[in-house]
Amino acid sequence: RDCQQADIKYISGWKQWKRTSSKSLKKVLNEVRELFSHLELWRSDIRSIEGKFGTGIQSYFSFLRFLVLLNLIIFILMFNFVTLPSIISEYGIFNSSFAKISPKNIEPHCTVYKPSGNMGLVYFYTYLKDLLGGTGFLEVTSLFYGYYTIDAVWLSTLRYNLPLAYLLTTFAYLALSLLWIIKRSVEGFKQNLVHDEDQFQSYCNKVFAGWEFCITDPRAAWLKHRSLQYELQTDLEEERLKRKIADRTMKEKLRIYSLRIFINIIVIAVLSGCFYCIYRATVFSQENSNVSIGHDDVSNTNFQANLLVQYLPSIVITLANFIAPQIFSFLIRFEDYSPAFEIRLTLMRCVFVRLANIGVLLFSLWSQISYCATDECKACGYNYELYPCWESEVGQEMYKLMIFDFIIILAGTLFVDFPRKLLVTHCSCKPVQWCGLQEFGISDNVLEIVYGQTICWIGTFFSPLLPAIATIKYFFIFYIKKISLIHTCKPAARPIRASSSNCFFLVVLLIGLVLAFIPLGISIAHIPSSKACGPFRSFNTSWAVVPDTILGFPTGLQQVLHGIASEAFAVPFFMVVCLIMFYFIALAGAHKQVVEQLRQQLVMVRFDPLFCTPKV
Repeated sequence: RDCQQADIKYISGWKQWKRTSSKSLKKVLNEVRELFSHLELWRSDIRSIEGKFGTGIQSYFSFLRFLVLLNLIIFILMFNFVTLPSIISEYGIFNSSFAKISPKNIEPHCTVYKPSGNMGLVYFYTYLKDLLGGTGFLEVTSLFYGYYTIDAVWLSTLRYNLPLAYLLTTFAYLALSLLWIIKRSVEGFKQNLVHDEDQFQSYCNKVFAGWEFCITDPRAAWLKHRSLQYELQTDLEEERLKRKIADRTMKEKLRIYSLRIFINIIVIAVLSGCFYCIYRATVFSQENSNVSIGHDDVSNTNFQANLLVQYLPSIVITLANFIAPQIFSFLIRFEDYSPAFEIRLTLMRCVFVRLANIGVLLFSLWSQISYCATDECKACGYNYELYPCWESEVGQEMYKLMIFDFIIILAGTLFVDFPRKLLVTHCSCKPVQWCGLQEFGISDNVLEIVYGQTICWIGTFFSPLLPAIATIKYFFIFYIKKISLIHTCKPAARPIRASSSNCFFLVVLLIGLVLAFIPLGISIAHIPSSKACGPFRSFNTSWAVVPDTILGFPTGLQQVLHGIASEAFAVPFFMVVCLIMFYFIALAGAHKQVVEQLRQQLVMVRFDPLFCTPKV
């Protein structure tokens, strides 16, 4: 500082002003950053959870907050670029108007669509059925795909291509989700890399550099103290397990490996049972639900039977998602893995259940949609009699899955967690005390929200306002889980590290996003779009709007775009990307070697007097 103050005398006025401005700007940015940190959603709640229950559980609530913000941004995109233009044009706001172009070269019977909107006197349970299933009055609202039948919106002389905007906004929210998840995953991967590099360095960082000396509030200091305590407990637990594994005899290894093989056989049987039940339930529902369509019975018995048949796949899927993770969490205790690996293995097992359940449901729906036995049906390209607006049907299924998922989470907290707490507290029976208070299952809870987010990604194309429902759902889930954690759960007997768990949570979420690309890609590029509803009525598929839009561009721009899409451009581009990737991999390897050499030199500085002798 003294040298810098002495140099100021010889610095020009411009450089002095530039240096002063730079310092002032940094100070302002730091203050703004500090202000925004106080505005961060659930900041104090998450810090309190971290102090009481450790960073592993805190990472779950941070993950939940990330999904709330992600869904909010997806909703803003879909509402601003799809829903809002349709509403503005429909009501003529800002002197706007809309255009509807009748499909050309399409058979008339393919364009018939009569939504089942409620007319006249409606019973209460009919409203309840519509609210749970997305039918009736909800089917004709902006919640579902069938509402957006406008081909273009005119604002004065400006033309807004709604079909193209619908498709591009879908690509935009998928790309945004992918980039945001990758960014957060890379940050977590860097932390894991630093932590796993040297265990002793991790201890030193926590003991000598883990405290925040800017803390002045006693409660904040206590929370930070508890957080460091949980981190050290996790380190010691992992070291204990490593020693235990290293000291195993051959007999113990054979026993544990045999037990793991047996448990994995049970896991495969559970997975097979779940898939078979979902398949049978879906087939039964598709075969019998269409029989009751069109009958407006007021009998309460018929209402319950029809409701059960229509929502049977959603009920079975939700039950499978609830029961299978409980079985996996129970079985994993006998496999003797580390806490971090337990979470990863349980998550991977549950991923197969939850995401495959969605795949079975969509596959059965598509098989029914694409099944055509008559020439009239083949002329439309899909089963127009049962599914005149099949996109809305898929949207309703995704809507039902999300609603039932939330109902199960709420019911599990109210009718399982709290009664168990009351029994353990007020009942001295040995079986009840043996069960004890439950621990907060991170893997189960993470899979719940990853499953719901995958449904949201798939269903947003068929139900543009579904992200708003997901945002509200996760907002309430945060408080439901927080209350359940504080009042019905006990601290984990085996602490879990936040850095590795949080990174793996994002990897599982990335798997869900990648798997969501498959059904969306098939729906957009392969299955013929409905000719009776939606913005793509005039196109064979949803993707057909892209080449149709390109045909309206100038000839030169068309040639450039066709050249970019050709193999002559794609192959060299792929090779250049591979070369760049290999270069960065080699550069990372070289940097790692340099870091290793510097660490060895630091060790030598301590023990070798030659490194400590000053040069003359």
